[in-house]
Amino acid sequence: MDDHAHKDPSTTPASQISRREFLQVIGAAAAGSLLTGCGLNNLAPTGTASTSPVTPATNVAPTGTAPTSPVTPITYTGPRPLVAIAQANSYDRTLIRQQVQEMFDKLGGVEDIVGPGDKIAIKVNLTGGVGALPQNGEPATEYHILHPEVVRAVGELLRDAGAKELYIVEAVSDAQSFPQWGFTDVAKSLDATLVDLNQSLPYPDFATVPVGAGYYLYENFILNRLLEEVDAFVSVAKFKSHCTAGVTFSMKNLVGIAPVRYYRQSPQDGYRTAFHGTAEGKNTRIPRIIVDLNRARPIHLAVIDGVSTCEGGEGPWNINTKQVKPGVLLAGKNALATDAVATSVMGFDPTSEGPEEPFLQSDNHLNLAYQMGLGTNRLDEIDTVGVKPEGVRIPFAPCREW
Repeated sequence: MDDHAHKDPSTTPASQISRREFLQVIGAAAAGSLLTGCGLNNLAPTGTASTSPVTPATNVAPTGTAPTSPVTPITYTGPRPLVAIAQANSYDRTLIRQQVQEMFDKLGGVEDIVGPGDKIAIKVNLTGGVGALPQNGEPATEYHILHPEVVRAVGELLRDAGAKELYIVEAVSDAQSFPQWGFTDVAKSLDATLVDLNQSLPYPDFATVPVGAGYYLYENFILNRLLEEVDAFVSVAKFKSHCTAGVTFSMKNLVGIAPVRYYRQSPQDGYRTAFHGTAEGKNTRIPRIIVDLNRARPIHLAVIDGVSTCEGGEGPWNINTKQVKPGVLLAGKNALATDAVATSVMGFDPTSEGPEEPFLQSDNHLNLAYQMGLGTNRLDEIDTVGVKPEGVRIPFAPCREW
């Protein structure tokens, strides 16, 4: 463990250290609670994590090198993507439900995704743990954490479409993330089950999920079995710029499906250090891992919460973040197209190559996803409905410093 791990998180403001440092500070303590069960209401039953053998991820490029897997571009052959955009100036429950429903209606409904009796997982976007406090006392859910009212609205509409079983899933940073940020209450209201993806529960062991031919870095991922058993997978993300990935929306949200224990270089690490790799690999690894994860666990429905968020980075551990209120929601059935439109709403070109904004410190994972046939990030190949993108565009500050 490096020297950062000896800092006391109660005396070191999160805004003055990087996310990596912050997670190293809280990581060792958090990891212990994650591996033994959170004990939350409506959480998948707790118990002893499986010790049965799990096939390790294979054919992984060394952490400090560029990817070595031969990649052959795949042409996207699906329908022309449609992305819905709505406005909301607050998280008023009635307003959010109305706007999310309107977006779903403009997308043609969600009955092509959710059928009667289906089992659905909603991947939420909770990052950093409850010790990462926003500057100036703003609520975390109006700064860097997905707001629970957006998840409530999505869950209610999935229930209306016939979903029988709902799961709210995330590899949480600590045991208090679900209750403190309102997701325990939302789960109760939806009769949904909370699942910490750092654990195998409610299953006895993890699954080894393949990426498919032409993977970038990982041939497979070790994941909670629920993720391969659900009938549909929904990614609900926060609208933010990101220091490692440039932007973080529905596709980047999937980094949080990987159990930390299997993707760290040392047992003391509090985050997925194997994903980040060493300094010489940082520009290439995370963007390609995002694409590999999205191939292993494809997204059927993407929803993005940009009502109130932060710019300049993904959280208060980045030194230049500040709160902004774009007042926007987005939804689409193609995650890449939805993220591309969200990038354009930030005032950025979703096809730009690093080191151009916002991809100042990495390759553009949207371009990599396009090359792998996951959809398109070319705006002239995407249709939008609802509010026009230019009507809600707000110039965002990219992350320039950690």
